[in-house]
Amino acid sequence: MTGCVAGEDAQGNAAGAGTGSDDAAGSSNSTSDWSTDTLNIDFATYNPLSLIVKDQGFIEEALGDDVEVTWTQSAGSNKANELLRAGAVDVASTAGSAALLARSNGSPIHTIDIYSQPEWSALVVPEDSDITDVDDLEGKTIAATTGTDPYFFLLQALDEAGLSADDVTIENLQHADGRAALENGSVDAWSGLDPIMAASEAESNTKLIYRNVDFNTYGFLNATESFIDESPDVAQVVVDAYEKARAWAEDNPDETASILADVAGIDPAVATSVLERTHFDVDPVPGDDQRAVLEVVAPILVETGDVASQDTVDDALDSLFEPSFAEEADPS
Repeated sequence: MTGCVAGEDAQGNAAGAGTGSDDAAGSSNSTSDWSTDTLNIDFATYNPLSLIVKDQGFIEEALGDDVEVTWTQSAGSNKANELLRAGAVDVASTAGSAALLARSNGSPIHTIDIYSQPEWSALVVPEDSDITDVDDLEGKTIAATTGTDPYFFLLQALDEAGLSADDVTIENLQHADGRAALENGSVDAWSGLDPIMAASEAESNTKLIYRNVDFNTYGFLNATESFIDESPDVAQVVVDAYEKARAWAEDNPDETASILADVAGIDPAVATSVLERTHFDVDPVPGDDQRAVLEVVAPILVETGDVASQDTVDDALDSLFEPSFAEEADPS
């Protein structure tokens, strides 16, 4: 997710072996039982459940030796969307706003699971800044990663304060670069993203001047249409593994913080603060709650020119969710 996160853009492979029943939703089978012999999937520090799934080998255990699982790190929702559009991964995690943007612009993806309701975005300023609220941002330069939740968080915050993107200068920087620009004085503020934001707070005493969990658009697990159509059995394994990780995170908070700290290259105390702002106990089935949040974001996509028309974004929202996998999820 960030240049200062250990292993950004790194890839890892992990596979487990075993044989079992013919249940494609979770047991270890022979090669003839699975629809594919490969699974390409992302992990991201903004998605702690992905780190647990990878660390614990839940998918490899279920699929056995006959499916090669390749893990690729996403540095942000925009990068995850690029991987999905290019076919480099079958499944990847984004914010809800980024998933809607991608589908609105023709990316053939569906959301198959909701992995969290995080408060992962906020507006951040240096320790000695005179900026104390959103109104003070008028005429200022703000770092944000376009196409991601922090970007849409910024736009909503500005709108709430009676400002628009035209009243500020937005520097499109990847999340880690936004932190660096804030801390070296190149920008006045940063629309941050955890865990980078939490690390900046702890290590550089930066301040969060505006928080609003309602402006964060949930964590969406997305899959390409071709993967869903051709390998629904493996897609179900992925969702089952996520539900297993959700329960594991609730039962093992210290270990979850340790895993996040290790992958993100942050102090365990910082990881704990990130997890305290992250809610895993949400319904994994994409539905009304997520639609309500995205209905607020949808007009913004049109107003900013990121999507051609309201009809286009409405059609994308109507077709984005594929709830059947989460509805049938078995975390056992």
